[in-house]
Parts: sequence; C-alpha cells; structure tokens
Amino acid sequence: MYIFSFTRAVGAYIYLSIFDILNGENLMKLWSNSFVDNGVISTEFAFFKLDIDGHVVLSSNKNPHLAWEDAPSGTQSFVIICRDVDAPTHGDDMNREGCEIPLDLPRVTFLHWVLVDVPLTVSEIAAASHSQGVTPRGKFGPEALDGLRHGTNDFTNWFRFSGDQSMQGSYYGYDGPCPPWNDARIHHYVFTLYALNIPKVLLSGSFDGHQVYSSIKSHVLAEASITGTYTLNPRLVR
Repeated sequence: MYIFSFTRAVGAYIYLSIFDILNGENLMKLWSNSFVDNGVISTEFAFFKLDIDGHVVLSSNKNPHLAWEDAPSGTQSFVIICRDVDAPTHGDDMNREGCEIPLDLPRVTFLHWVLVDVPLTVSEIAAASHSQGVTPRGKFGPEALDGLRHGTNDFTNWFRFSGDQSMQGSYYGYDGPCPPWNDARIHHYVFTLYALNIPKVLLSGSFDGHQVYSSIKSHVLAEASITGTYTLNPRLVR
C-alpha cells in the first residue's frame, strides 16, 4: 500500500510505503533539473521532434537529469523506470495523414527507460550520461555506465512489429518521447525511482521492464515519481 503526496520544493509525486510511515521515515524525493513536474519535456530529451513540414525528425534523445534524497533506512539500491502512460492501444491510425487519434481511445503503458542496480551511494543521474542521440537498432546492453545495468525498453517491440528493418533491434536503456504526431492526447512520461532492500535486481542476461517489475515488487521500500509531458501534434504544441 502506498501514500500519495507532493514534495514542497519541486512538486514531484511521492509514494511512500506504510512501513516507512510507521517507522517515521522521511518522504523520498525525486526531482529533475531538465524539466519541472507536470511540465513540458524539452526536445533535447526526445526521440523525435517536430520538423518544419509539420511531421517529425530525429532529436537529441538525451536522458534527462534526475536527483533524489531521503531514501528510507534499509535501502540497498535503486531502480529507475520511465513509462509513457498514454500510448494508443491501436496503431492503425498512427501518423496517418487526414486523421487524428481520438482523445478517448483506450491507452496502455510504453516503457522508455529501465535502469537497475543503482547503488545507495548514487543520488543523481546526470543529463546525457546514459543516452546521446538515437542509435538505430538500439544501444548496447545490458551493461551500463559505472557497473549499472539497462533493461530493454518498448522500442524493441515497436520496431519489431512496425516492419522497419533499418531500426529493428534490442533497445537498451533510455530512448525518449516519441508520440504519434497525429495524437489528440498530450502524452505523460512518468519517471519513477524505486528504493529496494536488495543490492542488485535478481535478473541475469537480457531483461525488460516488465520482468523488472515482477522481480522487485516484494523488495520495494519506497518510490517517488516525477512526470513530464510531450506532444508532436502541431495543433497541441505550446
């Protein structure tokens, strides 16, 4: 069970376990210098950006800055997962001229970043430290910077089913926002930090975010989230 709250300084969403509440722990806080909570994510951190013709081109695809504090006692490591909670359930009308994906179309989650085995001694991820630019067929993994590990994100499955052979591959680590340019809904990207009571996630070889969720669910002491928004629909761009 988790309690929902806000941080005073940055407005980041906070989820704290009942265990932490009863033991008088502070709320774990997560923030970013790259975007404000519920604010727009810059194209610098996106997979695609708008082109002058109203469609899209590849963007800088840098991972954003993240920092945190007040992890509960007993924490041994952290996991970071980023998910788009507004991905369309059907791809038939994605990026099609003359139509717009309706606002009320049912939505699913699309994972953009899976980073595990972040040690207790780390309290910040620098911008562009894990991703700079789009890598066709995906970045190398699961090994990541400084002994951390990356899981595959959902671009792995997306390009597999899209039929674009030039982009098919295993997409490890961070790949940024890439919503359909004709979607009537602004997408929300939720970055969540999980504090775990184990030093490493109990998975080996290649793994994805769904496997990480299953593996860590009984080891989560606390979690904190911050949300950014992004759209490629010219009608909605502010």
